[in-house]
Amino acid sequence: MKQIVLQLPQRGGKRKGAGRKRKAPRPRVSHKARPRFEKAAAVLVTLRVAKGVWNLRERFGLRIIEFSVLGNHLHLVVEADSSRSLSRGMQGLCVRIARGLNRVVERHGTIFDDHYHARLLHSPTLLVRAIAYVLGNHEHHYGPSRGDDPFSSLACDRPAVLSSPKTWLIRQGWRRVRFSSPWVERWRAIQGAETTNNLARAA
Repeated sequence: MKQIVLQLPQRGGKRKGAGRKRKAPRPRVSHKARPRFEKAAAVLVTLRVAKGVWNLRERFGLRIIEFSVLGNHLHLVVEADSSRSLSRGMQGLCVRIARGLNRVVERHGTIFDDHYHARLLHSPTLLVRAIAYVLGNHEHHYGPSRGDDPFSSLACDRPAVLSSPKTWLIRQGWRRVRFSSPWVERWRAIQGAETTNNLARAA
């Protein structure tokens, strides 16, 4: 004989409509601790500005490993020696951006709408896909383009404004990945040209 399950009212557990109500129109970045790491690693970072701040693409440039500046947010591929370095570095970067933008737009108060979102890039495939995402993200927001995004690291004077990577992953590991996109191919070509120039200067 099959045992009949007696449905009893229960307390606790996840219930529809329970919990703190969200005030923002979009999901917020979790306050849970970010993944910790103690060796140099590549990290994909997304940082969103608050509503009412001027369009970043018209007012700002950034120096990092790879970047893309969109209308109300920016994407970065950064290297950090540890989770502490990432936290301190991003805090300092956010302060500099906030001060600069507030000065330009003649306002006071919060610039960034939320904490930055960070995702560790553990493998060459994750790295290459993140680079494709960052460098081609303008097409997601503004539609197909005919060339490099002028507000991305593809269009800047790279030796003058970007840092040289130190991790094996960014220096060589990406070469093992077969994944391709127009932006990855453009990035690969630039990496090849930079390698040739570095060898020529060393000769």
